[in-house]
Amino acid sequence: MAVAEELHFGRAAQKLGLLPASLGRHVRLLEESLGSQLLSRTTRSVALTEDGVALLEAARPILARLDGLAERFRASQRRRTQIFRIGAIDSAAAGLLPMLLQDFRDVLPDVTTQLFEDKSIRLIPKLLAGGLDLAFIRPRAGMSRNLVVEQLLYETAVVAVPTMHRLAERGNVSVSDLKEQPLIVPDRRSRPHSYDLTLMLFAEAGLHPRISQVADEKQTIVSMVAAGIGLAIVPRWTSTLAASGVRFLPLQGEAGEPMQKLPLAVAWMKAVRDPSRDAMLNLLRRNLAKYAALA
Repeated sequence: MAVAEELHFGRAAQKLGLLPASLGRHVRLLEESLGSQLLSRTTRSVALTEDGVALLEAARPILARLDGLAERFRASQRRRTQIFRIGAIDSAAAGLLPMLLQDFRDVLPDVTTQLFEDKSIRLIPKLLAGGLDLAFIRPRAGMSRNLVVEQLLYETAVVAVPTMHRLAERGNVSVSDLKEQPLIVPDRRSRPHSYDLTLMLFAEAGLHPRISQVADEKQTIVSMVAAGIGLAIVPRWTSTLAASGVRFLPLQGEAGEPMQKLPLAVAWMKAVRDPSRDAMLNLLRRNLAKYAALA
């Protein structure tokens, strides 16, 4: 076909990445196997014989079908090996993502998802560098213009209390109930939203928190609560952590409403097209009320 289209062995060989002599040998072997001359050659020109024209017309649709079949297999392999990389802060990884990933698997079963759990301050640079396709983060002011950031929900705050504490038998607590209690808070450098949440709640109540301990990871904070070091204001998903000796009490405002103060957003690169990401975002928007009910 290449020789028939170019009618020149040199150009056809270049097109196929072969030497002209090698291409000529392939054509001669084809002619010998068919028992017919396909090309009329002179030192100055190459032309198709009558049998060459007949073979070309018959071969074109066959080769097109073969090319189509090969592309179908390659596309199928790409779908099987596609990996969709998701970054998430701990609360999203434990609370929202298990439900979302289960629903996503029903929609796109051939896409493999890979979850990276980390803090927002480390997920955002990884997203900007192309190491993630989507990230669930705590939004903040002044984020990169290259990102699209979509607010999802506000997580409910609860109070982790040692089971032997006098507040443990209460159905819920308010900030004023915590005014004299030692509190465990996360490091502000790595978890600014969670740290600021405690200060903001006390400031809104006109009180000052009594911070007795700083710890970084939620599991560490819960373990410290169990040891009686202090109380902690944490997202509700933290109550799913296995922790004996700790009760999680709803934190309510002065009017009795649940405290929904921790923002959760999803972010992605503005200029990048990704059908898997768009499918996950559509699924997330459709089912957000269901996911938010457990936040």
